[in-house]
Amino acid sequence: MNRAPERGRTDPPADRYRRGARRTSAEPLAAAWEPDGTAQTRRPRKRGVKKLVSNYGWRIYAIPVLLVLTALVVLDTVQPKSPAAGDSTTGAAQTPVSTPEAPASELPGKKPVLNIPTAELPPGPDFSQDGVGTFKAVPGNGARIGEANAQKFRKYAIAIEDGVKPADYNDDAAAFGRTVDGFLSDPRSWIGTKTVALQRVEADQKPDFIVTLTSTKTTHTLCGKEIPFETSCWNPESKRVIINVARWVRGAMVYGRDLAGYRNYVINHEVGHALGSGHAACPEAGAPAPVMMQQTFGVSNDFVSQLNAGQDVVPADGKVCTPNAFPAG
Repeated sequence: MNRAPERGRTDPPADRYRRGARRTSAEPLAAAWEPDGTAQTRRPRKRGVKKLVSNYGWRIYAIPVLLVLTALVVLDTVQPKSPAAGDSTTGAAQTPVSTPEAPASELPGKKPVLNIPTAELPPGPDFSQDGVGTFKAVPGNGARIGEANAQKFRKYAIAIEDGVKPADYNDDAAAFGRTVDGFLSDPRSWIGTKTVALQRVEADQKPDFIVTLTSTKTTHTLCGKEIPFETSCWNPESKRVIINVARWVRGAMVYGRDLAGYRNYVINHEVGHALGSGHAACPEAGAPAPVMMQQTFGVSNDFVSQLNAGQDVVPADGKVCTPNAFPAG
């Protein structure tokens, strides 16, 4: 009876490792042994950069270039860019764009095509076309006028632009100041609404607005020239009630020869804007026009509606009022 080989035997048969002979389990592969018993010389292992070059060839040199390009793309992506319109080849600091102020009171919604015969400047004396854009205060102050418990209390000063000829205000700046004071203290003026109290102060006492007689050129700058007729306005940026000397000297068509009546109207109308009032329409045919109607151009709703291209409160409904210089009365 044959016996199984003993476990742990260490002396295998001599032909066990002969090429082509059958291997038993768990034996190493033939490739792990020296062929034909001939030992080959082992090459030394390559380390570091030489090993990388050996394994990857020329591609190893592209890695640093790719890393640099990637870093540049990331930097360009996260870096903030200046607006194109603000680019400067000199590298100088850009001036920030400021928020525009509220427009002057008489500007239309868009440029209209106008046919308003009553808006033309009446014929009359010459007036100052050019001023220099600076203003001289007319000295003077006064007591508070109007209801003590009025909802609004506003201080005002008076000035005349440098360059306006003395003949345009009868060679008397103080008289011009007294005229404005007289209009605003009239009980039919804004104090008569019992919602407003006023006081004249010196120009260096922080007035809320300054009534200013102004040349036509400067008026066009501060009020705009979208309306192709001479006009006055309230300019909120400068806090000036701009009274166009052309209108102060010649008045308006609807007032005819009543120059004092027109002057009273234009002061009350533009001061009304300074107090926060907007434009108004003729409410009923034949009624006195509201002082906030643009009577400088006419008292017909059809005419005034053209000025604002349908974007104001005045409808083209055929109503025509009569001139009126006062907000109360």
